[in-house]
Amino acid sequence: MLCDLADELGLTAGLSVAMAPTKQRRRGHDRGRVLVDLAVMLAGGGETISDLATLRDQPQLFGEVASLPTAWRTLDAIDDAALERIAPVRAAVRRRAWAAGADPGFYVVDIDATLVTAHSEKEGAAPTYKRGFGFHPLIAFLDATGEALAAKLRPGNAGSGTATDHVEVLDAALAQLPIDPAEVEVIARADSAGLSHGFVDGCRDLHVRFVIGHRLTADIANVLVNMPESTWQPALSADGRDERDGAEVTEITDLVDLTSWGEGIRMIARREDPHPGAQLTFTDVDGHRFQVFVTDLGDADVAYLEALYRGRGRCERQICDAKDTGLANLPSASFAINTAWLHLVLVAHDLLAWTRRLCLDADLATAEPKRLRYCLLHTAGIITRSARRSTLRLAANWPWTDQLVAAFTQLHASPLRA
Repeated sequence: MLCDLADELGLTAGLSVAMAPTKQRRRGHDRGRVLVDLAVMLAGGGETISDLATLRDQPQLFGEVASLPTAWRTLDAIDDAALERIAPVRAAVRRRAWAAGADPGFYVVDIDATLVTAHSEKEGAAPTYKRGFGFHPLIAFLDATGEALAAKLRPGNAGSGTATDHVEVLDAALAQLPIDPAEVEVIARADSAGLSHGFVDGCRDLHVRFVIGHRLTADIANVLVNMPESTWQPALSADGRDERDGAEVTEITDLVDLTSWGEGIRMIARREDPHPGAQLTFTDVDGHRFQVFVTDLGDADVAYLEALYRGRGRCERQICDAKDTGLANLPSASFAINTAWLHLVLVAHDLLAWTRRLCLDADLATAEPKRLRYCLLHTAGIITRSARRSTLRLAANWPWTDQLVAAFTQLHASPLRA
């Protein structure tokens, strides 16, 4: 199904064109198809390049799949110039997917970093702030769809709040969106590690609104513990529909000095009762745990804004899914090949996101990669041939057979190439 989706959206053809300058001879495997096969392998749960055998050993299902040396050579051919050609291909495919029904209509770009451990000496690997060793990639996801828009591979000792990296990744993420931030509201969301004057100024230059966590300083904590009870209002649940028990929000813009951040910036705070067994810290005054963030959004409903900021927790889930889709293991000693691998992780993540948006419904439309693999992608079947037709026969008693058939039907019925 993922291979068919890549073909229908034009991803395979686009990558073929983007990779054509890297190949001197026409014979042999098309490198665009090799990249799609690698992305499908990652989406299917592959962890290393050698896992491409899971496709190569099933020629009736996947056709002729490249050998391991060919896959290595393809990844090695992806340099900065190739990545510059691949990026607009991904954007064009995203435009087709959105036109077919994947457009969420609400655009929040989450930017966050994560640690990827290196278990051997690899180019660019370095000690991390958690006393590990490896890499510290920065990734941007679209919250409403789970699409992986952009990423930058960085050494393990790269700063969590490096403004230039945040702006670079945000700029690359915006280039992936089929909308213009100057015309349609786009919100950049990050935790307190992303708060810097450089990133805030970069958001403004790119016509992007922002919601960013702020460190809880002693001065801010002092303001919060002295706030009258009447100023606190109930917080909302993550979906914004219900009030959340044990949590309140308030705005403290007029009680703190925000002049250095420019006009229009606001500070909103949240307090909540720690969950049972939680270890309290010195900032947890009167049994409350506090969080603050800043934004330039003008909405008068501070409870809505706080729920919007708290939604960044879904980015952590996306990072977990990305690590389950190839990010947990960078396979090469070469920094360039690992960078290419990271971008294939983005492609694999997108294929799963588009599958959920365009082909699935009910609970599978929000399923994590592991569940999609079990229910659909790894479903056993028998290929039969009769009267020059190939037929895939699925077990009638498999609980998700109907959903799988419906997904294929939806995939081939959608005007994805329009």
